[in-house]
Amino acid sequence: MMNTKFLTICIFFLIGSHFHGKAQNSYEIPQDVKRILFLGNSITYAGQYVSYIDTYFTLKYPDRDFEIINVGLPSETVSGLSEPGHADGKFPRPDLHERLERVLLHTKPDLVFSCYGMNDGIYLPFDEGRFQKYKEGINCLNGEVIKNGTPIIHITPPIYDGRKGEAYANVLDIYSDWIISKRYTDGWKVMDIHWPMKKYLEDKRLSDDDFFLAKDGVHPNDTGHWIMAKQLLLYLGEVDVSKANGIEEVVSQFNHGAEIWKLVEESQKIMKDAWLTSIGHQRPGMNAGLTLEEALDKTDMLQKELRNLQKK
Repeated sequence: MMNTKFLTICIFFLIGSHFHGKAQNSYEIPQDVKRILFLGNSITYAGQYVSYIDTYFTLKYPDRDFEIINVGLPSETVSGLSEPGHADGKFPRPDLHERLERVLLHTKPDLVFSCYGMNDGIYLPFDEGRFQKYKEGINCLNGEVIKNGTPIIHITPPIYDGRKGEAYANVLDIYSDWIISKRYTDGWKVMDIHWPMKKYLEDKRLSDDDFFLAKDGVHPNDTGHWIMAKQLLLYLGEVDVSKANGIEEVVSQFNHGAEIWKLVEESQKIMKDAWLTSIGHQRPGMNAGLTLEEALDKTDMLQKELRNLQKK
């Protein structure tokens, strides 16, 4: 008799093969949206994909004055799980739900993007109990944001490179397909980066067996972050990035695009630490950065420099 665990895995493989072959749904950012919040773990905190999106919007829609806030926190989960001896036993993984209420209160977002999953299976083979904790955590996150009156777009987790462990790569396949299924079962807004990243990696390895998107199997390099940003922009209807191979190609199409990109990156680096410290969290070893007031003053100066470039 087929056991429950095996049956669950089979079902989610079938869901995945069906869903990730379909065209993505799309979402148009409403005109009244100004403040856009990104939640996530170390991949979001690293921030390249967030900066790419911020740069694109700054260049293409200068009059919309989007404020893109990155409050990604390394090591974080939505499942509340932590593997034994995490960080050499220095601290357990932080749980988003410890700070979520404060995040929403402090940032007052008009739109939320959320990207979790990479840490939530705690790098172990598939387990129904851990999967349930992940689902509960995502459902709770979705409910809290919606209760706050804010729309939320869930992003599937990036891939874990199967060469670092097929079992955990499979876990993230299953987690991704479950989130995608929420489009159809609950009408959630979900955009997929997982399967496009997986296809890109597999295609590249047909001609270059040494190719990788994440040297450690987890944290994407610049190419990986561009794939994430590109898929998100396509989901938002920005079809003009469909053939771009990197942010460099995008910024080259705008006057002073490369200079503006660097200013956006600098602003993002300053603000993410200031926001995290201002909101508060339970993750040791983070850079405290400037106070929020100091960070806003500094980035105001960068914004003036940016606006002057746009006028030239």
